[in-house]
Amino acid sequence: MARILVIDDDAQLRKMLRQMLEKDDHEVFDAINGAMGLELLRENAVDLVITDIFMPVADGISTIMEVYQKFPEMKIIAISGGGRLSSINFLKLAHDVGAH
Repeated sequence: MARILVIDDDAQLRKMLRQMLEKDDHEVFDAINGAMGLELLRENAVDLVITDIFMPVADGISTIMEVYQKFPEMKIIAISGGGRLSSINFLKLAHDVGAH
């Protein structure tokens, strides 16, 4: 069993991920943005962070950078359902700043 933090502003996606992960006996924490996610991470030891890229308040890239800086051994998965607004490959950028 792992302790997993899911950060995403999409309530339905958070709910789906929570249900899937809890079905496999993982303990799940969730947050609606990067700022809230970082607060939860400071308060709870987790094994994995799953974060969206595009969110209000604190986006996924800045969240990944801060998690990686403060918890360099933390496993981080970046997810995204959008980002077609520019030619930047945000998932590659997420990998470059610390996501797995």
